[in-house]
Amino acid sequence: MDIHDKVSRYVAGLPEAWQNVSVLQLLQHSSGIPDYRKSPQFDIGRDYDPAELLSLVRLNDLEFPSGTDVRQSATNFLLLSMVIDAVAGMPYEEFVRENQFQPLGLQHTMFGKDLGAVQQDNVREHGNRHSLFKSRVEYVDPAETAAGYAVKDGAVKSVPPPARSSLRGFSDIWSTPQEISFWDICLAGSILVKDEKHRDMIYKPIRLDNGKIVPAMAGWQFPHHKGLMDIKGGVPGFSSYICRFTDPSELVCVTLTANKEGVDLTNLARRIAGALDPKLGSGHLDDDSLYLYESVFGVDETMERIEKILAEKSIPVFARIDHGKNAREAGLEMPPSKVVIFGSPKVGTNLMLENPGIATELPLRIAVWEDKEGSTWISFPHMEKIARAYGVENLPPVAPIRQLLRNIASRAANVY
Repeated sequence: MDIHDKVSRYVAGLPEAWQNVSVLQLLQHSSGIPDYRKSPQFDIGRDYDPAELLSLVRLNDLEFPSGTDVRQSATNFLLLSMVIDAVAGMPYEEFVRENQFQPLGLQHTMFGKDLGAVQQDNVREHGNRHSLFKSRVEYVDPAETAAGYAVKDGAVKSVPPPARSSLRGFSDIWSTPQEISFWDICLAGSILVKDEKHRDMIYKPIRLDNGKIVPAMAGWQFPHHKGLMDIKGGVPGFSSYICRFTDPSELVCVTLTANKEGVDLTNLARRIAGALDPKLGSGHLDDDSLYLYESVFGVDETMERIEKILAEKSIPVFARIDHGKNAREAGLEMPPSKVVIFGSPKVGTNLMLENPGIATELPLRIAVWEDKEGSTWISFPHMEKIARAYGVENLPPVAPIRQLLRNIASRAANVY
């Protein structure tokens, strides 16, 4: 198979608008094909065959001309799984199992459709404690699935897992952090992806057909820290994150999984890496004092993305400060550094009525700056700590402001 082949060569009956989409564009998430997960008819809790999933979006227009932009879509990887079906002459699950899971000895890695064979120790019968490992060898190192949770209406509640075929090709593999790390090491080197030019294709930023460079590929993102790449995501009840430091002087991989949905594990992973080597963390500042988040974009583009989000939310901007420009005008040089000051007078006034002193901290602000290594960072004060210092931590606006700032940072800093 040629990576530039049209998908329609392998998957019959595609809509006219999809006919010229290439396999590479599916990998890049640059096809423009809509994400079936956004369809009002999609139910992650029911099983589908691939044709049913495609039917959810086959009548939709492309979201942008293929090859001109990047937007993550589960439909892209569903189609890739169907290409594998056709080229390999077997279901993609069987192909991956035979060529990756089994040769690597991954005993606790499987597809969602295999979960029915997993034996579960019903811990509720024994005070939520495991007991069968004492009498049955298969439970000494079991492949039991974790229960997933989410915060709903302020309370942590259990969440049913996705159906076994509702995320085919995109997010349908179950594993453990240990086996994910082992598998990832084999993917990063030449054990599984043997041709160096193939590794270069999937582990480097995308150059789109229109010449645009996007610091991402196939779900991976590439921040400016030399050799760093990460991938993150989640499904109902679960969150996951991997980062690789691939520079020969570092060679560290951090894999995190959580049985709670909507958890951004990026900063925790960097703090773990930084505990091993301070150069791998966000060691420029004390992130107990400031919330820090690394962006895959440069300072200018990151700030543009922040202001776009603020405009979408109709949040007024009161001021913009370009420290780099100010330094140059003073005859000095410094890396790019910008600040945007914004907020809602209605929300801020309520806080100041409770304690006028908090006016020192308002309006809200977010800084975007480049460190001496060329990495781009977003930073802002921890809202909960500010509120606690002024005795307003229990006021209703505090938690939403905290979440707003973190959501803005996450959206602005990531391709996906």
